[in-house]
Amino acid sequence: MKIKALFATLVSTGFLLAQTETVKRLEEAATILQEVMDIADKAIPQSLLDKSECAVIVPGLKKGAFIIGGKFGRGFVSCRKKEGAGWSAPAAVRVEGGSVGLQIGGSETDVIMLVMNQRGVDRLLSSKFTLGGDASVAAGPVGRTATAETDALMTAEILTWSRTRGVFAGVSLHGATLRPDESTNKDLYGRALQNREIVSGNQATPPAASRLIGLLNKYSGRKGR
Repeated sequence: MKIKALFATLVSTGFLLAQTETVKRLEEAATILQEVMDIADKAIPQSLLDKSECAVIVPGLKKGAFIIGGKFGRGFVSCRKKEGAGWSAPAAVRVEGGSVGLQIGGSETDVIMLVMNQRGVDRLLSSKFTLGGDASVAAGPVGRTATAETDALMTAEILTWSRTRGVFAGVSLHGATLRPDESTNKDLYGRALQNREIVSGNQATPPAASRLIGLLNKYSGRKGR
């Protein structure tokens, strides 16, 4: 009986620690979005944010883990609700691999991605996809009034930015793979849910994610035309 009780305690403790890490990561994602959008002349262009279908925020990609080929990032994706007003509850994603474009100094890099069309959304919500392989990707421009002037920006399914040591800029994530983070979804929602179920359905936003979704609504509550 003592062994069973000890095992149950260990399982419960592990679950609570995982929940705590998930809540912390959600708060970090919200802080990243707020700090980036509050940069006077170096934020994500408002026109691109308004046209986007989904946003992905990954706090603290680990450069060292990337170099040795292991997992290096966990974050969240939220998509526009079907009517175009408001953002969905967040689903969890893992980012792995990638090109030298990630190695831009420092041990950790915050990453923001905007998914610009339905084809990109479908790839994002698949079991796994590769940026620049399965989905076209381009480094995003910086500045509130910047426009997508190049063919690469106008046709890219996903635009990407990074922040390292306070410097925010477009970055290449060519070769990185994204996949659902099923364990984090379970920690957040208390049951196994697919990313498509979360962002395409009527899943309620967990309290821990309310600040992140509130900020997305603040900065771009309705999809631009």
